[in-house]
Amino acid sequence: MTLQESQLGDKSEHRLTRFGEYSLMWRVFRRDPLALASLVVIIVFILGAIFAPLLTAYPEQGRGVPNILEKFKPPSSTHLLGTDYLGRDVLARILFGGRISLSMGFLVVLIAVLIGTPLGAISGYYGGRLDNLIMRITDIFLSFPSLLLAMAIAAALGPSFINSMIAIAITWWPWYTRVVRAQVLSLRERYFIEAARSIGVSNLTIIRRHVIPNILTPVMVQGTMDLGSAILTGAAISFLGLGVQPPTPEWGSMISNGRIYFIERPWFAGAAGVAIFMVTLAFNLLGDALRDAADPRTRRVAP
Repeated sequence: MTLQESQLGDKSEHRLTRFGEYSLMWRVFRRDPLALASLVVIIVFILGAIFAPLLTAYPEQGRGVPNILEKFKPPSSTHLLGTDYLGRDVLARILFGGRISLSMGFLVVLIAVLIGTPLGAISGYYGGRLDNLIMRITDIFLSFPSLLLAMAIAAALGPSFINSMIAIAITWWPWYTRVVRAQVLSLRERYFIEAARSIGVSNLTIIRRHVIPNILTPVMVQGTMDLGSAILTGAAISFLGLGVQPPTPEWGSMISNGRIYFIERPWFAGAAGVAIFMVTLAFNLLGDALRDAADPRTRRVAP
């Protein structure tokens, strides 16, 4: 057997092993009713955001067009969640606001993963001075409270969706760098890494083709758990006026706009708060379930 054939065989066996690992994770995951319920809640909110114009009779109000004659209407058959201080249908605002809030969470985590994962892999694999440099930079970011640092960056960049997303992502990547580095420190001593080195595979190729694919599971679990926190942080920044600006709908800004009317007319601020609560809780429960399914020590699979 040639070296190339041997490598192809190893790759096929590794793919089969990884497929079996994911299959086992799914078997464990689907036995948890709370995890399945959280997944359903997330899917419902995502579909609601995608198909918002089709799910409400007031799409223009959802986008921000006022209707002053209908302001402060309580929940009814016409407006299921009532109307806000500008007469806009609250349900439409929640559906359209989900586009911004959910996009914020997913994009923040994606950017943080794309920055933190390669840095953590390089730091853990090479070690030495490069590891010290990356870790000290990471420590600098972690020494600040993430929300306060994100607020400061958002205030410096100016209030907007993109700026608030960048501000949160800048404070989020160090966690992924540390998670990945810890995994790589144990992974780089494995036999298949040593074998790849012994046949002359370059370090960057080893990191790209062998190290990173084997740390995707803990990154996926961490990312799932962080999605809810990212959405909550984005809402907090918008609540303070540093994020998405009116009339663009966003759950945090909806709470900010409705807080002064909350005692007498709680429906439009309360609806946004419930949406944030449900999505954040669902992502946290989903992340916990994925963590349990990915950890061999906590798996309980029926034979």
